[in-house]
Amino acid sequence: MAEEQQFLVPQDQYLKAGIHIGTKFRTKYMENFIYKVRPDGLAVLNLQKIDERIKTAAKFLAQYSPEDILVVSRRENGWKAVTAMANNVGNKFFAGRYLPGILTNPALENYIEVKVVFVTDAWPDRNVINDAAKMGIPVIALCDTNNQANNIDLVVPCNNKGKKSLGLFFWILTREYLKNRGEIKKDSDFKAKLEDFTEE
Repeated sequence: MAEEQQFLVPQDQYLKAGIHIGTKFRTKYMENFIYKVRPDGLAVLNLQKIDERIKTAAKFLAQYSPEDILVVSRRENGWKAVTAMANNVGNKFFAGRYLPGILTNPALENYIEVKVVFVTDAWPDRNVINDAAKMGIPVIALCDTNNQANNIDLVVPCNNKGKKSLGLFFWILTREYLKNRGEIKKDSDFKAKLEDFTEE
């Protein structure tokens, strides 16, 4: 039971959301985070490492005020989750296609300035990662077993394709960010519901 307490949410909540279920493809970079490969060939991510990295990501993000944070999800399964985080935190976000140049070209109408970028998947969100790299903006990325880690400053291993997994991830991240910023004292002060973050 002692180990259970170290996790940000009960272990079975992680397991139910499938936050640890990877893909059949494994990149060299993600090997460190893989716990085992199932008989059906799917790689399984290490829950302990997922949990540790969520804590690290929340602490890192908490150094920045909400308006300096940009969260991007090209992947539709993450739209509800990133929108819910923005509603609770007040950060900038893109749910859908991020067009190159928004961070780099002040002449654009939708140009924005931020100090840190968070993406749900390094591959579909590569436009914003490339822009951030040009501007020297740190990037945190959710990476599945098949992701590369180019231009990523902090990799958070996670099933970044599933609705339940992304919903749970952003729900925890939002809560931990607010706790680290001192806006809420304890978990029970966090009033947002998991359903608000998860696509049915």
